[in-house]
Amino acid sequence: MAKDVEVAEHGAFPPRDYQDPPPAPLFDAKELGKWSFYRALIAEFTATLLFLYVTVLTVIGYKSQSDGLANACNGVGFLGIAWAFGGMIFVLVYCTAGISGGHINPAVTFGLLLARKVSLLRAVLYMVAQCLGAISGVGLVKAFNKAHYVKYGGGANTLTDGYSKGTGLGAEIVGTFVLVYTVFSATDPKRKARDSYVPILAPLPIGFAVFLVHLATIPVTGTGINPARSLGPAVIYNEKAAWDDQWLFWVGPFIGAALAAFYHQFILRAGAVKALGSFRSNPIV
Repeated sequence: MAKDVEVAEHGAFPPRDYQDPPPAPLFDAKELGKWSFYRALIAEFTATLLFLYVTVLTVIGYKSQSDGLANACNGVGFLGIAWAFGGMIFVLVYCTAGISGGHINPAVTFGLLLARKVSLLRAVLYMVAQCLGAISGVGLVKAFNKAHYVKYGGGANTLTDGYSKGTGLGAEIVGTFVLVYTVFSATDPKRKARDSYVPILAPLPIGFAVFLVHLATIPVTGTGINPARSLGPAVIYNEKAAWDDQWLFWVGPFIGAALAAFYHQFILRAGAVKALGSFRSNPIV
């Protein structure tokens, strides 16, 4: 492992068995002329729509089944809700990874933007598509099941009574860090070069990370870790309770994503060390 970070005698790095893709340009106008770009936007919109439709419907269904019953285990329970979120991410990332990268989450897109994996133009339009897809998906839930949707809170994320805003923000930061760190690790070109099975299995640890984070943070915030997931129900439900803490579900995930991007790129992959070595090997005369 040391061979990946040590600078050789003359400032050059030893040969590697993998190749990092070049950094994405900040703004690439050529993307606007490619059908593959618009196809990726459609994939992100559709995937986020399906994600919110299935997961919010699961939340509403659980609340309706357990309403007024002494046994809170009636219905799918928190475990089932966590499986719904994690399972849908696994399925949708598997389906869309080859088309759009399978982000389905503005926080994931933001982390990849900071790591120069996507351009600013693509990142912004991905986030717009994801948010519109989330709103549309929750809109379908309300259209098909309006009575239960309104009665049981619309699947909106809110800070649970008894927890401070600081605790909620911390839960969102740590939860998103786990998710985005997993995304970086599962899609690392170094790992894919050495383990041929990794590209096939990449959606599995990502979905499992979502599942585990939901188990930990559903009691605190209902689990956001995805600004689009929190925005969709807030827009369609449109009650004060859904908007009061909305900032938590944007600030927390974006901070968590930024920390994960920094940790993976500059510490685990030694980006800062490599940049310094490159600088020393090319002194300015």
